[in-house]
Amino acid sequence: MRFKLILSSVKTDITDHVVDSAKKAGATGATIIPGRGTGIKEAKTFFGLSLEAQTDVIMLLVEEHLVTTILNSIKQAGEFHKPGTGIAFVLPVEHVVGLESQMDKFKEEVRKSYF
Repeated sequence: MRFKLILSSVKTDITDHVVDSAKKAGATGATIIPGRGTGIKEAKTFFGLSLEAQTDVIMLLVEEHLVTTILNSIKQAGEFHKPGTGIAFVLPVEHVVGLESQMDKFKEEVRKSYF
């Protein structure tokens, strides 16, 4: 079984919507890490202090055959076609441990998709 890691950075107010959309598309769960970021434009300042937008980094470890569907659902839910709304990308995963409890579910889903 092959896995990929989808990483997405979104504004905190849409995190739940993006995660729910990814789950509907086949993701089994997500890890959310709070963060802050900067883009092409400089951060707004107030009395010399930077006001950087808070973001969440959503990590989704998914089966390889689900990547395109889940990535498209994230793109739509996050409205990534609008400037400054978010970004998502996919990284290869070489080894995975800790999914033993979910392996029976994965195997059953694979059987269903072939028969």
